[in-house]
Amino acid sequence: MLSRTIKRSALEGRWLSAPSSVLPPVFLFPQRARLFNSTSSIVDENTVPEPLKRSGISTSDAKNTVPHTQKDGATSASSSPPLPTPTSHNPSVPTTPIADSVRELLPLLSAQTSHYATVHIHARPYLITAGDTLRLPFLMKGVQPGDVLRLNRATNIGSRDYTLQGAPYIDERLFECRARVVGTESEPLRIKEKTKRRQRRVKTVKSKHRFTILKISDLNVKTVEEIEG
Repeated sequence: MLSRTIKRSALEGRWLSAPSSVLPPVFLFPQRARLFNSTSSIVDENTVPEPLKRSGISTSDAKNTVPHTQKDGATSASSSPPLPTPTSHNPSVPTTPIADSVRELLPLLSAQTSHYATVHIHARPYLITAGDTLRLPFLMKGVQPGDVLRLNRATNIGSRDYTLQGAPYIDERLFECRARVVGTESEPLRIKEKTKRRQRRVKTVKSKHRFTILKISDLNVKTVEEIEG
């Protein structure tokens, strides 16, 4: 502690004994350093354009003003790029063309009968064929008995010798799967008592699940002529 005090007093005495021509470092005078190291540009009154003087713009605002004069065909650097014009959706415009491999093997798949498919209804897969009765483990809203639904999400469609795999789903133009809503079912009411240790309270839970019954009426694989037509 004593040696540190002696060193500090020696340094202070050296600065005091130094001649007046030697100045201390600039960081000891932050205000003076900020004054001389300022990078603000100086605007001369003679460099201000005449239209700015007539409009009453001060010299402090003149350096922030960007001239708008430019050559024909040139674009300003500060202007934003033009927004792309939205293209209207035209239903008559064809979608993604069919791959050549699918075009060659699709007639072989459609020629065979008794097709099967793995369709997805609310992200749940179901393996179906024509004439099957599908019992969904939930009550589908917005449908009534007699309604016909088109199932357009299938991961694979196959026959005895060929299988068409999707990535993840098959193009809905290649097949046609329809299901008819037969009705709804409900299981018997189930009552279950739940208790916990060292507690007198008994909780009664009631459950009665409802199901939707579908009948797969059609499952056909289209030909190339039907798709293009």
